[in-house]
Amino acid sequence: MPSLDSYKTQLLEQAARVGALKFGNFTLKSGRKSPYFFNAGLMSDGTILYTVAQAYAATLCAAASDDDDDSMVNPFSDFDILFGPAYKGISLAACTSLVLASTYGRDVKFAYDRKEVKDHGEGGNVVGWPSGRNQKWRVVIVDDVMTTGLAVSSTIKLVARQGGEVVGVVQLLDREEFSEIDERGCKVSSVMKLETLLGGKGKVRSVLKMRDLVQWLEEKEAQGQTTEEEKRSLRAMREYRDIYGVPSS
Repeated sequence: MPSLDSYKTQLLEQAARVGALKFGNFTLKSGRKSPYFFNAGLMSDGTILYTVAQAYAATLCAAASDDDDDSMVNPFSDFDILFGPAYKGISLAACTSLVLASTYGRDVKFAYDRKEVKDHGEGGNVVGWPSGRNQKWRVVIVDDVMTTGLAVSSTIKLVARQGGEVVGVVQLLDREEFSEIDERGCKVSSVMKLETLLGGKGKVRSVLKMRDLVQWLEEKEAQGQTTEEEKRSLRAMREYRDIYGVPSS
């Protein structure tokens, strides 16, 4: 197995440092007992925010060169706007657009929504949307950690009302676990449902996946750098994946 990408290793190390990534025993909204928890809201200092933006940009550019997308046009190679849903997505979209321009020479706009509609100034609840309402802007949503996918579905509708089309989503972490069992008895994740909504496999990309967290701990263990707690967490994550995981794509 190839080593974990350096930007993923750096991001995981920094996330653990600031407490955004924790191992232990956590109860999720679904009621499941999880051996790890990821809180993107704690990634709030300049160092880790820059690392996060670099990771998003690297993921977007890797997706742009991927020929496995089902559509005729790769959505990540041809989009106009990065959209950051309020509130966490705002800084993620802004910083990612900066890195795309400064590091990769890709100049894309970014926009975001407000939770509250503004009745003065430019008004409305969307900020940064370009002029030219007759143009069908192609939009990529930047999200943190998807749970049910309902929030992203709401954002897709919001973008459509603005006259845009969501062609892809990039999230920070894919937990790679099922949210329901379909009529055929197959495990279905929120990512799989969202890709169906967007029109095909490959429309949702992730900076990190659960498998990356497992590999990161495995690489640390191979180097003799894991604590006893991390060793227990690694075993627990493997067990959790066996119970709740979806097939790797």
